[in-house]
Amino acid sequence: MIFLNPAVLFGLLAASIPVLIHLLNLKKLKKIEFSTLTFLKELQKNKIRKLKLKQWLLLALRVLIILLLVTAFARPTLKGIALGGTTSAAKTTAVYILDDTFSMSAVDADGSYFNQSKQIIINLIKNLQEGDEAALVFVSDQGNEDLKPTLDLDEISKEVKEADISYSSGTINHALIRASEIIDRSNNFNKEIYLLSDFQKGRLSDESLPDLSRLLNDKVKLYTFNFSGKDLFNLGIDELKVNTQIFEKDKPVSFDVTVTNYSGQPAGNRVLSLFINGERSAQQSISLSPGESKSVTMEAVVKTTGYSDAFAELEDDDIVQDNKRFTDFYVPDKIPAAIFYDDQDDIKFVETALSLTGEAGTIKLTEKNSNQISSFDLSQFDAIIITGAANISNFDRLKAYLSNGGGLFIMPGNKSNAADFSRITSGLGLPVPEGTAGKVNEPSNAVLFDKVEYDHPIFRNIFSGIEKEKLQSPDIYFHYKISSGGKGINIITLTDGTSFLSDYKIGKGKALLLNTSPVLSWSNFPLKNIFAPLLVKSVFYLASKDMAESENFAGNPVTVTLSDVTLPQVRVKRPDKTEELVNLEKSGSLNFITYSKTDVTGNYKFYSGQKSVAEISINADPRESVVKYLSDQDFIKYLDGINFKGKHITISKSENPSEIVMQSRFGSELWRIFLFAALITALVEMAIARSAKKDLIIAE
Repeated sequence: MIFLNPAVLFGLLAASIPVLIHLLNLKKLKKIEFSTLTFLKELQKNKIRKLKLKQWLLLALRVLIILLLVTAFARPTLKGIALGGTTSAAKTTAVYILDDTFSMSAVDADGSYFNQSKQIIINLIKNLQEGDEAALVFVSDQGNEDLKPTLDLDEISKEVKEADISYSSGTINHALIRASEIIDRSNNFNKEIYLLSDFQKGRLSDESLPDLSRLLNDKVKLYTFNFSGKDLFNLGIDELKVNTQIFEKDKPVSFDVTVTNYSGQPAGNRVLSLFINGERSAQQSISLSPGESKSVTMEAVVKTTGYSDAFAELEDDDIVQDNKRFTDFYVPDKIPAAIFYDDQDDIKFVETALSLTGEAGTIKLTEKNSNQISSFDLSQFDAIIITGAANISNFDRLKAYLSNGGGLFIMPGNKSNAADFSRITSGLGLPVPEGTAGKVNEPSNAVLFDKVEYDHPIFRNIFSGIEKEKLQSPDIYFHYKISSGGKGINIITLTDGTSFLSDYKIGKGKALLLNTSPVLSWSNFPLKNIFAPLLVKSVFYLASKDMAESENFAGNPVTVTLSDVTLPQVRVKRPDKTEELVNLEKSGSLNFITYSKTDVTGNYKFYSGQKSVAEISINADPRESVVKYLSDQDFIKYLDGINFKGKHITISKSENPSEIVMQSRFGSELWRIFLFAALITALVEMAIARSAKKDLIIAE
């Protein structure tokens, strides 16, 4: 016999109370001698002897009543014995772990793994009795909120019936930890965990294994149902990467699509399609050997400005949820840019280049003296050009602008000196000039372009292969000797080994550094045909958003930075066409939200009123695509790793789960018997106490 509430047994100490009361209330009878009434004296002795016997019997009954009541509340249970008709079976807490990750959508002869799992759980719930409790844990739910079992078994059945495949990923280990915490808080005798999964090899655990020996002790039974077995044919799109960094309307955007054949079968001529804003824009066929991955480059022309959706799609196979992958990009309609200068003569050619090109309608230019830089909200500009730096005294605002994703183009002014230019470069964490070369207005010792990085985004779509050969270098009369020193990328280098134009990453932003002033006294660069397109493309490049951010997986919260919001709330339009309002958070001049309802894959659009202010893409974790599964020994090794102390029972597809569970379910609680015995004992005690009271009156 074991006790489900052993702490109550401390109440057995109360059994000493009747003994103490008995000892304190003993009465000594007075002796009255009668001279000749010997027979009366003998009669009195008999009465006293019976009275003492009844008092000892009452003491024993009272102690027994306390013992029986305390034992009843301690919930005694017989292990392995069912006393039919005299007591109910021991109460049960059942926790069902349902693997709802999308690998469970695979179908065999009996239907999808997921639907088979749901039906088994519903049948098992029917075997529970009144007073039993149950809880449902999803493998995809990686949250840590407290789950509690419920006595409402109909509600649990309803939750199971309404469950659907999730795009979120999860691990068996995390789900089992949550189930063990629920079981640990239960006082019921039968503690059962049911794990229904396909036991994907890569989704057992993402972390070091905890010691669960206290939670999953010898009182816990773990039933496992393994649905894997079919040789699945599955291809998945692991990555959809945007190669283009400068986005322009009616210009092509390049994508790399990585596809993997996760099955043991070859895949021949599978159709891969690319969609832009819901329209099929490109298509290719792809063939893969078993286990092979390939990256395919696809291009499509973007016909609109603003945020654009893109997704790549494969034709259907055994698991369809990984056949789509989403991304997004932004094509600017207007690029707000600013030029800050020390001397207005410095920006004459720059202004002309940005205003009179074919991009004139796109770049919206603001021109101000550099001493006004502290009075502007720099976050309103996508790109900032600075010529000279003598009038700038504090670089903190520029550093914050760069750190938050801004784009900065720095070039010396015609009156700049080495000290002023070194001050701005060092203040922003850029290379400090090592000196100067050449003389102003002296073309005799001019240096030329040496190497040009044509693969840099600035030069893409400017030249054809032949035009690259015809690129005429300007004559650089005077320049600062700058070396990127491994901090950045040399876009153009000069024949003296210095960097003419270099690119640097600072925080989330980008900075371009030019080593000569855009005036004719320093070079004839402003007169060359490369000058205008180089400046225009530089502004586009600086204004572009960094597409190399980490991917967002379904089920994980994301932080979304918002631009140009006008209301305290944003409206979120989800891929499933539902909408919700979310309150803004604020960090400095930036508005952002932390969004956690990412359970659906696709593109999430954020609006302030009717204006689009952000867009993010949510994708499935590629690890869910892997169709390799744990062996029985792999799982036993895992149970050893978490120090599982309970009983593990494997149920195969050919077995009847209800029969196995009912056969292994053990124990009958005896508290009703003890409570009934305490009641009978109390009635007997009352009858004897009444009789003893009469005898006591006669004896006195």
